[in-house]
Amino acid sequence: MQKTGGNLERVYVGADPLIAGHIEAILNERGIHSLVRNRHLVGGAGEIPPLEAWPEVWVDRDDAAIARQLISEIIEPEGPAPADWRCPDCGEWIEGQFAECWRCGRTAP
Repeated sequence: MQKTGGNLERVYVGADPLIAGHIEAILNERGIHSLVRNRHLVGGAGEIPPLEAWPEVWVDRDDAAIARQLISEIIEPEGPAPADWRCPDCGEWIEGQFAECWRCGRTAP
């Protein structure tokens, strides 16, 4: 748990900026204001130590516990993956992790 001046606390650090951005979007969608620091520093690895270039997700200290819980659910979801499904509109087979048909945009049944 890293704390810094102000009221922010780091709740996630990882090598992939896409995952950090995904976490940021989900936290913000759930009403937890978050920001990603070092989003564009990955390309600087080698010039600066790699761990210092990795993206970090920061939230308000009061939201840190719930943010960590949500991040845990995002990174390691519980239960089996959803079953594949056939779109009732266009008949396309869609992998279970997708909530919409890639062909016609229909929401999963």
